[in-house]
Amino acid sequence: MSKVAFISGANRGIGFETAKRLGELGITVIIGSRNKSKGEDAISKLVSEGINAENFQYDALDQDAPQKVYDYINDKHKKLDILINNAGILLSGNLFVTNSSKITQEDIKKTFQTNLFSVISLTQKLLPLIRKSHAGRIVNVSTILSSLTLHSSPDSPIAPAKEFAYNSSKTALNAYTIHLASELKDTKIKVNSGHPGWVKTELGGPNAPMEVEDSYKTSVRLATLGEDGPSGGLFHEDDNIPW
Repeated sequence: MSKVAFISGANRGIGFETAKRLGELGITVIIGSRNKSKGEDAISKLVSEGINAENFQYDALDQDAPQKVYDYINDKHKKLDILINNAGILLSGNLFVTNSSKITQEDIKKTFQTNLFSVISLTQKLLPLIRKSHAGRIVNVSTILSSLTLHSSPDSPIAPAKEFAYNSSKTALNAYTIHLASELKDTKIKVNSGHPGWVKTELGGPNAPMEVEDSYKTSVRLATLGEDGPSGGLFHEDDNIPW
């Protein structure tokens, strides 16, 4: 039986490239897409390349979404090998701002709902299916901008990027990674956060140095770690990033 992966926010960008690369490894990929038609378009592209891909309408703001995803995967596949929490939002549209003194409570709450709370809800709901895998892997797509060490270091290369809601939501996501990895340390499940790089996506913007086609590497590596691989870390490709 082939491995099964669920990837949220995978109809385009980093999520799509990750799905494509996992599919090329023979893994069945389920794309979680908020827009059903865009998800179907993505599936068509993957299937045309010989990838076993399925579309599931997933909205991180829908409180019933985790149960719907669970029911679909349980009914069709009975287990889940890989969960990639890829969906994320940047409401300001600009990473390079300093807005801690003026960001609204509404923006903070909506950002945390998508980037953290929905991830926790989905992961908790799908964990029984991941436990059925021989090598369960949970990947929380984070960012180097989540690093408190780098943000507080003198002459830090990420110093100009102080968009508070996005950065802090990913810092909190890293905390969830650490805690869940610790809880599951005696199982075959590995939990890690991954920084894909600064990528030319809607979120990353046109000035980012990395092309979308190269953005899959960190997530795919963490999704396919061997038995001796790490758990509870923040990585970019093979490199550790400080918390």
